[in-house]
Amino acid sequence: MSTQANALLLDAESVLQLNWTGASTVPSRRQYPHQWSWDAAYIAFGWSWIDQARAAQELESILRGQWADGRVPHIVFDTGVAGDAYFPGPGFWRSAEAPDGPAGAVTSGLTQPPLHARAALEVALHAGDGARADAFLRRVFPRLTAQHAYLGGRRDAGNGGLAAIVHPWESGLDDSPSWDEPLGAVELPAGGVTPYERRDREHVDPSERPSDAWYDRFVQLARVYRNGGYADDGLTERSAFLVEDPLFNAIWLWSTHALVEIAELIGEDPGPYRESAAAIHAGLMARLWDPERGRFLARDLRGGRLVDRRTVGTLAPLLDPDLPASVARRLADEIASPHFRSPDGIGVASYDLLAADADARRYWRGPVWANLNWLLARGLRQHGLDAEAAEIDASTLALVAGAGMREYFDPYTREGRGSADFSWTAAVLVDLVRRGRERGSA
Repeated sequence: MSTQANALLLDAESVLQLNWTGASTVPSRRQYPHQWSWDAAYIAFGWSWIDQARAAQELESILRGQWADGRVPHIVFDTGVAGDAYFPGPGFWRSAEAPDGPAGAVTSGLTQPPLHARAALEVALHAGDGARADAFLRRVFPRLTAQHAYLGGRRDAGNGGLAAIVHPWESGLDDSPSWDEPLGAVELPAGGVTPYERRDREHVDPSERPSDAWYDRFVQLARVYRNGGYADDGLTERSAFLVEDPLFNAIWLWSTHALVEIAELIGEDPGPYRESAAAIHAGLMARLWDPERGRFLARDLRGGRLVDRRTVGTLAPLLDPDLPASVARRLADEIASPHFRSPDGIGVASYDLLAADADARRYWRGPVWANLNWLLARGLRQHGLDAEAAEIDASTLALVAGAGMREYFDPYTREGRGSADFSWTAAVLVDLVRRGRERGSA
């Protein structure tokens, strides 16, 4: 292992230690003072190399907020933190009032990309104690299968085998340009959105955060979903935002393959999860792959069309191990193109750098994210594209070495943006370096 990689590994471990609360890990101490769903999955990947008990607890902590219908909420709130420390907070979501709300936890009502089964599998595979790993998998398996059943049973609004998101926050890519058209079609109340106070710009430069116009729609969508009891029946009529997202579904598919492996490890029948994986794969290819453009696109179910935006999320189907080789090659070429790589080839931009509305500073509208670099490199390696994956990993190491464990990075200047000491950046850095050590390449 290089001296630089070793130093980065120590820094990453320090960030995870800093953000550990005793029960779970916050994304960052000031900006995000609770536990977020897909953050927790990434963080578990990191902890799995350092502290098995914390890795398991990270996932079990987020899963304790699971609802009766199987959804895993995108936030589990720390009741020891002031209710107004983050907006929307627990008083907004009112999970206790929801018909299927969780018992024993205070949560949001949305969900996020279901990376948890994949994380659980790798937590177990990194464990030195086989009996302990087996017990952990047996504890979480019913919750993970319920999560997947919720997505397949309640969220297949397009009847094509894919899960639909009802809010941009469910995608993880909150203000991605993929949502501009479907979000722009969301009607606001005639008298305006009920006033609220944003807290997300208190610790971060406002130029790096979503605009007020989009935030109004974020809040309105969440309020309407909450006021309807978070019901998922009749989504095509009741939801003003309804999208089949390539990233969300690719992660769901990757985790479904993990469920197959978990079932085999603990002696459960893997057959249903193989069938689910095949159905999601078929849905991705039939509904989101555009052969004319040669890329995956989000499908706006309300507008009845594919959204022609090049975003990092449209590259995520590389996580599908059954992707045709020609399609995987096409996505690899797309990643290497000027649409996603700056002249210096730094990382993979979150949005088309050649687009007129690209913004290198603002959240998911241009910056590079270490967690998406990591996902894409994992996907590339599944298809034997090791050199391309190694290049992305090297760019992630270079970004973090220059700017620290930041939330995201400027694709041109390499400057860190958003929060400092960010947990998922630290976690994927740990995984990247430790895997590189195993391959003898770091």
